[in-house]
Amino acid sequence: MVYDLIMKRIYQEIDPDDGFRLLADRLWPRGFKRDALHLDLWLPKICPSNQLRKSWHSGELKFAEFEQAYTQELDQLEDDLLPLMIAARKGRLTLLTSVKDIEVSHLPVLKNKLLQCLKREDWLSEGNEPSSSPCYMHEFNDW
Repeated sequence: MVYDLIMKRIYQEIDPDDGFRLLADRLWPRGFKRDALHLDLWLPKICPSNQLRKSWHSGELKFAEFEQAYTQELDQLEDDLLPLMIAARKGRLTLLTSVKDIEVSHLPVLKNKLLQCLKREDWLSEGNEPSSSPCYMHEFNDW
């Protein structure tokens, strides 16, 4: 299945075609009141940890290192991605951030992780892998 996930700066004009709007920043963007952003959800927990964010912004990490570290953080937060996966299955999901250069930020990493989780869930739902413990019984021939 193809999913419609887009990335935008929070400062761009609100578009009715944005679909589900998620603020994917740990910190609230300056100059905005909560109701002005027309958000459906703000999940600071799924954003890079404060330590990782500070290391990235200070230049201590190259993008590849940041990407790897953030992916590892997201691996621990997959349950928190479920509302986003549900939104992506219903239509467009817009990931919003205040960073200037979206392509070299946490958003592409988050987007890739969401797509990975969605594809894995699609694969599992198509019956390509046993879904319950009785299905694995053939692996335990010694019993």
